[in-house]
Amino acid sequence: MRRIALLAAVVAMLVGSAAPALAGGPPPRDEDGNRVRVTVYVESQGLFYDSIVGPDLPMKGPFQQLRPGDGPGGTLATDFGPGDPGYVGGRWWVDNPTMGVVGEMDEYDHFFSCPLLGKGSATPPV
Repeated sequence: MRRIALLAAVVAMLVGSAAPALAGGPPPRDEDGNRVRVTVYVESQGLFYDSIVGPDLPMKGPFQQLRPGDGPGGTLATDFGPGDPGYVGGRWWVDNPTMGVVGEMDEYDHFFSCPLLGKGSATPPV
């Protein structure tokens, strides 16, 4: 249940801002002061990865789209993971559907790091 609450908080943080994302600042932390952990489902592999949400990044260089709620059980989802062509090492963008162009990276979206950890699992990390 706690993981679901953390995921909801991260998703709200990622898509809730109508202002352009600013690079820098510390990575998000949970109510206990720990780095925020999330689960990401990689569709091309059919695997779940544990991840730690990192800091915001400037809108420069390659990014891969991360889709909140599109994975099994409402997890975060993406097309590619470690070892797949198209995986950019945990540099993500989340589309802001309320501003800018939906489905395309623009200054209203959120850009951040969030590395995928471990080998991946057929079941979500506990």
